[in-house]
Amino acid sequence: MHRAFRHRRATAAAAGIIAAILLAAGARAAGAPEPIRVLVFNIHAGKDAAGKPNLDGVAALVKSTGAIAALLQEVDVNTARSGGVDQVQTLKTATGFDAAFGPSLIRYDGGQYGLAILSRDPIGFHSTIPLPVLPPQTRAGGSHEPRVALLAFVTRRATTPIWHVLNTHLDPADGPARAQEIAHLVETYKDQAAAKEPVLVGGDFNSTPDNPVLQPLRAAGLRDAWTECGAGDGFTYPADTPVKRIDYLFLSGDLHCSKAEVIDTQVSDHRPLVVTLK
Repeated sequence: MHRAFRHRRATAAAAGIIAAILLAAGARAAGAPEPIRVLVFNIHAGKDAAGKPNLDGVAALVKSTGAIAALLQEVDVNTARSGGVDQVQTLKTATGFDAAFGPSLIRYDGGQYGLAILSRDPIGFHSTIPLPVLPPQTRAGGSHEPRVALLAFVTRRATTPIWHVLNTHLDPADGPARAQEIAHLVETYKDQAAAKEPVLVGGDFNSTPDNPVLQPLRAAGLRDAWTECGAGDGFTYPADTPVKRIDYLFLSGDLHCSKAEVIDTQVSDHRPLVVTLK
């Protein structure tokens, strides 16, 4: 066989093999489901670890993680301390996500303060669920900050069930108040789980994993995502030199995770938790 002919045939064969490999890779990529990532992040009223306004940094972080949903705590709406900015609307515009807001304080510094859920997919129903305690918990100076949970229904796509997402920020004082808040949270979770659709529960629980106050969550069937798929200590607070894990995402039923990570950043005074679901 002529050398030039053999060379052309070998070149064509190699090109065919490469084309087949690329076609197969493209088919796998096209058929592969998009990773489902969920972000849990206390945004410190849109201020960084040094207390400087940094809402743009929060929006950039949400987008950089590839999260489909973000559970945010310490969110200001039109407060004087945040320059009268509606942080929920600002984050919604900056990320292109849908958004829901649940105020824990409806009259605070000229505005409101509470929780937000951002979702790449549409948010249908959402509601603010009170987590009352008796006697009412007071903070420094005698002020009262009632705790709530924000419930949102997220429609992932037409062929899958609605996702029920619960976001909360529990009392920092270690005592009976936080235990009562968790009892109410568990009741709400059970109500949502009765629909037999996926339920996610997350937020800033102000409790380390060894604290028995979290036991009712586990007893109700909720699983700590970090325990299931995280590696290392998972410390989230404080952001500069974290020494404890107080930010969580809990999974229910058939929901499982393949990866949980804490991002090393000082965008807020907490480090964000990102969980990739199977």
